[in-house]
Formats: sequence, structure tokens, C-alpha cells
Amino acid sequence: MSTHLEQYALLSDMRTAALVSEDGSIDWLCLPRFDSGAVFTKLLGDESHGRWKLAPKDGTVVSRTYRDGSFVLDTEWETPTGTATITEYMPTRGDITDESDLIREVTCTSGEVEIEMDFRIRFNYGESVPWVEQVTIEGRRALQATAGPNAVYLTGPLPTPDDEAHRASFPLKEGDTLRWDLIWALSYTDKPERDNFDKLLEDTLEYWDEWSSTIEAKGPYADYITRSLLVLRALTDHATGGIVAAPTTSLPEEFGGERNWDYRYTWLRDSALTIEALIAHGFKNGAMAWRGWLLRALAGDIHSLRIMYGLGGELHLPEHELEHLPGYENSRPVRIGNGAAEQFQGDVVGEVMVALAKMREAGIDEDERSWNLQKELLEYAAVNLDRPEHGIWEMRGELEEFTHSRAMMWAAFDCGIRAVEEHGFEGNVEKWRKHRDALRKEVEERGWNEEIQSYTQTYGSTEVDASLLQLPQIGFIEYDDPRMLSTVERIEKDLLDEHGFLHRYRTQSGKDGLDGDEYPFIICTFWLAEQYALTGRDDDAKRIMDGVVAVASPLGLLSEEYSTEHGRLAGNYPQAFSHLGLIRAADALAGARPGREYRED
Repeated sequence: MSTHLEQYALLSDMRTAALVSEDGSIDWLCLPRFDSGAVFTKLLGDESHGRWKLAPKDGTVVSRTYRDGSFVLDTEWETPTGTATITEYMPTRGDITDESDLIREVTCTSGEVEIEMDFRIRFNYGESVPWVEQVTIEGRRALQATAGPNAVYLTGPLPTPDDEAHRASFPLKEGDTLRWDLIWALSYTDKPERDNFDKLLEDTLEYWDEWSSTIEAKGPYADYITRSLLVLRALTDHATGGIVAAPTTSLPEEFGGERNWDYRYTWLRDSALTIEALIAHGFKNGAMAWRGWLLRALAGDIHSLRIMYGLGGELHLPEHELEHLPGYENSRPVRIGNGAAEQFQGDVVGEVMVALAKMREAGIDEDERSWNLQKELLEYAAVNLDRPEHGIWEMRGELEEFTHSRAMMWAAFDCGIRAVEEHGFEGNVEKWRKHRDALRKEVEERGWNEEIQSYTQTYGSTEVDASLLQLPQIGFIEYDDPRMLSTVERIEKDLLDEHGFLHRYRTQSGKDGLDGDEYPFIICTFWLAEQYALTGRDDDAKRIMDGVVAVASPLGLLSEEYSTEHGRLAGNYPQAFSHLGLIRAADALAGARPGREYRED
């Protein structure tokens, strides 16, 4: 059985991220970027695919906590002979973009302990066994592991070769401390230099403290809001401003199934919704960084618009399978890249336009380039107005007309009109109003099914979809409009399970073109809690909210899905989408109105 996702802690330097299991094993780390090849891939395989375990012999974890407002992890261990603390973190490095570190420090806090290490570096997702040799860095011994252009250096007390691993045991008595630094660098450049580890920790804590101290969170779920905002920051590349959907690939939507996707890229939709959450809590700088990323990624050819890009704005993300990996819980295939990047999804322009409108409303200056981009986005929407598509959930079946996407196109044109009418920008309001009004009429006529008294997933169907809960969020309809309340009833009937978790849609309909099933979606469940909170169903909203936060990891991390059947988190982890859903629902329960005000055309 694979390690449960709840047992993993996240470390991040805002260039990449590591997952550390409760038993002290780093089972996932891509270097130097979130979307680079992994050097530890046990998460999707076994020890032979790379891991770095560091733990006291015969030890038991007593507590595991992040230092307030950071991703510096302290794990307290107890053994029959003593106690120890292991501190792990990835230093924030400011403007440095060509190196990444992961530091692990062990202190014996009482008695005596024996620290055991098992170190197996494997490049290219566990496929490449590196050449390993001892070198010297500033007078200190280090291991250098090299494969092609990549090199990793391990400094500190070194393990010794043992078959295809490096192992060692280190006896410590009270007050003793050992430290290791894992450093990535290009194999053809000079060896990296490190001289002041205390300063690295101090600077890292100072960065996270400075960032988290400005968080505006209130209400009964304020702590969850704070950790979720921190997760969103941890998944943001500090150099480019791109925001990854998750730091992992191919964690399954169904254990043993084929619904396994690479989420280490920047979705326009996910990142736009993330920006809305950040703006709502006072983080304007992150929003501006994302807008800069957006302008670079979309460049001068708006008609080549993709739904997702690489962290640096890369256009092509070809999907392929890693046949040497068995997958998490034997869920194959393991995929790298994402073929959905080639899809047309009609809602994306609306998501981006809403986020940019939120920035305007928050007082963030709009420059000419940004407004020109928005006019181009609306032209793109107009050109593709009648184009069938794959929808928000990236269906791989037949192309359809999705009600949610059509409403999002409505929102795109509405945002353009508002920018002109309320902020004084120039634009073709007459054309935009024509499209907006036609879309509203179309959605109300073709997206509404009188027989089942509900908006539907696609035009002409009787299936519903959790994405319909976004209609009031974008101001298309009031939360308490009779049509919306009736749609909520149908969603509850078809998609809500007995444990209070909501599915995206019924996979049994066969519309998504995939085999197998999937577990309830966490962000959809939060959307339902938000809907309840804003229509006077406070008890129902709190019940749903409490049910979801109860299944988060002990460190407050959420994946994409939750299997009520297995009582486990599932899907890529931690997931930005889930955390931004938590923020919206918690805000609604605290009395805020995270959606846009309803506006009649």
C-alpha cells in the first residue's frame, strides 16, 4: 500500500516542492522546478525509484508542526533511549533562480538516539541511476550525484555506498546536532557554495513571517484560511509568477484507475481563481506578478490561447507515459505533460476576465498592455462563440456546449462592459453587449431544463454538474434565485453522497470519454458550502465545511478529491483548487460575499 497522502508534509521554496512522509522519507522532489524531472519518485513507485529517509532508530513521531506561518517543518521523535527533533525546510532564495536546497537538521533533545539514513538519488523520475562520487566543497566533504545536465550535492555527515543506496547510522547524545544540505545545480557549472546555514533558516523564517503576517482572515475557519493562503503562495513560482495546480503528477482520481494527470503546470482558470482569493485577502503583489506572467505567456498571438502553460509560459506540454513506474496504489499510467493543453475550453476567458476585473476593483493599476490583452481576449471569445468544447473538467469525450462555459463567456463580456462603463476604458461596448445579452438568453433557454427544473451540464441534457454552482459566483444569477435553488436541489439529488461530499458530475453518463470512476471533488464540496452559507442554510454550510476540513492532513493540506469509501485523500496533492475553494467557503461563513453582485443585462 502506498503511503497515505495525509501523512505527507509539503516543503517549498517557491521554485519547487518536496513531500516528506510521517516516517521521515522524502518521497517526491522535482529539481530545480515544480515541472522538472523528479530525483525522488518513491511516491509513484518504491524505494528503488529514489527516496531520502532520515529518522531515529525505533522512533515514534510525537508531534509534527510547521513553525507559525511558514513551511519550516519540525518533527518531534521519541525512542526507547531518548528524544530528537528533525527540522526540514527549503530556503527561500530571493532573486537566485539557478539553485535549490533542501536542509535537514537533527538535534538530540534528551538521552541518546541513533539516526538512520537511507539515501537513494535517482534522476528522471527514478529511471536514471547517477554517477556518485565524493568531492570537496569549501573544505567539506560532499557527495556529488550526476546524470546528464543535472547534479545534486549532499553535504554533512556522509552515508556510505551500500548496493544501490547510500546508508549510515549516526549516534547522538543530548545537545548534539547534525545537518545535511541537498543542493541542486547544473552539472557543468562550478560547485555551489554554502557558508551560513543559520542565516538561511533565519532568512526563510523571516520571509514567511513577513508574508503571512499580512494575511487578513476572520471567522471560525481563520486558521484554515491562513494555511490555505500559504499553500497558494508555496505553489507560486517566485521568479515567473506562474501558479501550479499542484506539485505532483499522476496521483489518481480513483485508486488503481487510469484518471491520473500531471498538474505541475499553470492553468489559466486555476491561477485566475487563485488570484481572486489572494486579492480578497489583501495580496496585491502576487496578483500583479500573475498578471505579468499572463502577459508574457499569451504574448502577441491571442488566437493561440491555451488553457494551461508551463511555469515560464511554455506553450507545448506534450503528454507521455512513464512505463517504468507502477504508479501510486498501482494506478497506471503515470503521465508527464498534459494533453488537455491542446483543448478548447470556453470558460477560460471568463475566468481570466473576472480575475482581472477583481484586480481593477481592488485598486490595482491597469496599464495599456493589460487592457489591450483583455480586448484581445474578448475578440477571441467572439470568434469562438459557437465552438463546441471540452468544458471545465477537461472531458476527453465528444465535444459539447457546456452551460457553465457559456455562462463564463457571458461573464467575460460583462467584465469588458463594466471596465468601460465604470472605469473609463475604451472598447466596443455595443458588440460586447450584443454577445452578452445573446448568451444570457441562450443559457436561460437552452441551459435550463424545464422537466427537471434545473440548469444542466450541457445543452439539451438532463445531467447536472457541480460547476453550475459557479453561476451565482460570477453574478450570472442570484444565489437565492428560484432557478438556482432548484438547481441546487437537483445537484444534491444526483451528486451529493451520504457523507456530505459532492461529485463533479456522474461519470456513469459516459460523457468524459474515460473508463472507471472518480471520488468526490473537494472544491465542488466547498462550492456547495458557499452556496448554503449565502442562502441562509448556515447549519448545512457548517456541517459540510466541518466535514471537509476534518479530512485535511494534520498539517492542514488538501488534495483534489476525497474517497469516502477508503477514508483517504486522493488526487494530486496539495491542490490549489481545493484550498481556494476552502477560502471562498470560509469567507462566506464569516459573512463575506465572495461572489460578484448579480447584474441584469
